[in-house]
Amino acid sequence: MEHQGHNYHTDPAKAKKENNQSNHDHDHDMGHDHHRMMIADFKRRFWISLILTIPILALSPMIQGMLGVEWVFPGSDYVLFALSTIVYFYGGWPFLSGLISELKSKSIGMMTLIAVAISAAYFYSSAVIFGFEGQTFFWELATLIVVMLVGHWLEMRSILGASKALEALADLMPNEANLVEGSQTRKVQISELNEGDIILIRPGEKVPADGIIVEGESDLNESMLTGESRPVTKTVDDEVIGGAINGNGVVKVQVKGIGENAYLSKVINMVQAAQKQKSKSQRLADVAAKWLTIIALVLGFGTFFTWLALGETMAFAMERMVTVMVISCPHALGLAVPLVAAISTSISARNGLLIRNRTAFESSRKISTIVFDKTGTLTKGSHEVTRIVSLSSNYDKTELLKYATAVESPSEHHISKGLRRKANEENLDIPSVTDFKYTAGVGVSGIVNGKKVQVGGFLLLEQLKKSVAEDKEEGVETKIFTVIDGELIGFITFADEIRESSYGAIKTLQKNNIKVSLLTGDNEIVAKDVADKLGLDDYMAEVLPDQKLDRIKELQTKGEFVAMVGDGVNDAPALAQAEVGIAIGSGTDVAAETADIVLMDSNPKDIVNLILFGKATYRKMVQNLVWATGYNVVALPLATGFIPGLMISPAFGAALMSISTIIAAANAQLLKRSIKSEIKN
Repeated sequence: MEHQGHNYHTDPAKAKKENNQSNHDHDHDMGHDHHRMMIADFKRRFWISLILTIPILALSPMIQGMLGVEWVFPGSDYVLFALSTIVYFYGGWPFLSGLISELKSKSIGMMTLIAVAISAAYFYSSAVIFGFEGQTFFWELATLIVVMLVGHWLEMRSILGASKALEALADLMPNEANLVEGSQTRKVQISELNEGDIILIRPGEKVPADGIIVEGESDLNESMLTGESRPVTKTVDDEVIGGAINGNGVVKVQVKGIGENAYLSKVINMVQAAQKQKSKSQRLADVAAKWLTIIALVLGFGTFFTWLALGETMAFAMERMVTVMVISCPHALGLAVPLVAAISTSISARNGLLIRNRTAFESSRKISTIVFDKTGTLTKGSHEVTRIVSLSSNYDKTELLKYATAVESPSEHHISKGLRRKANEENLDIPSVTDFKYTAGVGVSGIVNGKKVQVGGFLLLEQLKKSVAEDKEEGVETKIFTVIDGELIGFITFADEIRESSYGAIKTLQKNNIKVSLLTGDNEIVAKDVADKLGLDDYMAEVLPDQKLDRIKELQTKGEFVAMVGDGVNDAPALAQAEVGIAIGSGTDVAAETADIVLMDSNPKDIVNLILFGKATYRKMVQNLVWATGYNVVALPLATGFIPGLMISPAFGAALMSISTIIAAANAQLLKRSIKSEIKN
């Protein structure tokens, strides 16, 4: 009996008049506008610094010597100093201000390294201009800043690109809606809508808010929201999601979710939270980047004093120090994981996966056993009424259906919906219920027309010490019994069809050496039938909600890395216990607080995609981490100048560092292609 999966909504949220969605979008736009302004600022500083660097190069004695020319005029040294000062303070300001911020927060990082390197170069060269014996390397300073600016500019563009999928989600919601007032409609702003309002959606229009269809039928395109590529047919009593595109039909919808309660808002909030969240891989990268900064500072100053002790000039020692600090900047390391994380979160959201726990998502590659709740995941969850059997002379089939539907009406469970559909077909007037009560795994009860009505499965009969004669037609059906004032009046059976996509998904999981198990409160016959048809490795039947947790623990004690797929309500303890908890979004209900990942569409193929995404994401993170650390291992010895015949300049070192960062960013952007490749295989 699968009845324990009820998800009752007896306390509806109050309608909110404030424009929460508008505020959310405003904050979202402000964040991206700020990021774009920063990109524009780096771009502007880069071009101005580049233009000033050209005369700096022309006036530098070393460059003139290399070209075999002599461009000297009275005061040329001071012109060189003035131009370099502008480049240092204007072009280098992002790094200098970053140094101040890092010192204030007592967390030195890449900005500290860059700022120390360019400051050492600037002040030493300035001292030479004003009489200190040595040689200037203003040109190295200028080219270093220019290369660092272009590197940061391209890096920030990559990071902004990772959020484009999120922006596309935010842009789905239209600005206006057709509000129905009697026989008339008028255009209103989304902010003017309240829960309970009726809105008209014409062919081709976007759905302006979450709601339930009260009139009409149409095919809706929800691909940008749930990953479902084909339009979904929706009719009366079906839920629609704000942002979906209406097909050829005209429908009237009663508004159900607005502002922060809207599906799209929840999706955007979840994705933003996941992008900010750090996984174990990212925390490891952060620690490595911090230690690399410390090592770079120690090596930089160590290189400087070592060359001085060996008798080299101050200028040479300074040049080596600056090169070491610049080339060992942990930019690529700092970017290696966060950018991959941001991109994977956005791609996942576009494909129907909402990541709430990044560590669990990255760990999905280690799953050895997946435990599925049956209804609505492996099966369609339609629960169509197949038989109505009256066992009492006092109540006929119509009254049995009426009382069962009435007491189930507060529930959003599949059985309740199946009863309502059948009652609508029979054009029955359903009475109201009071004193509603739900008992997990047993059933529901309430007062209908002054009578105590109880509806549930075999556990309910056991509690009431009632029995029923063997049902000759009993097969792979879900059966619920109805008891009125202590009298068993009959039962209703339901059939739940297996999803077509379940067959392929199970085979793919098993091909990847993942065992698939069924965990259900339904009876042994139904559970075995589903398990046999799908070829599952195991099944557990007649399991109460509080027993599901123990079954997950049993698997874990056997050494299994377990993923649990459930509805996020009664399965909450099991979802929390599993290494990876996956909740079924089922339309607009996406706020499963205990789950690590939420599926927008209740489709088993999304579980396969989840594991493939997790593998691809982890592989990209490892690639970037190996590249970032390997680059430093090779480049640092070259920067010190201690290897005979192999020595690189500060500007060339800065170019290498920037190239390594751009490679890490480009590799992260290839994640989309990598995920497509995983899915094909």
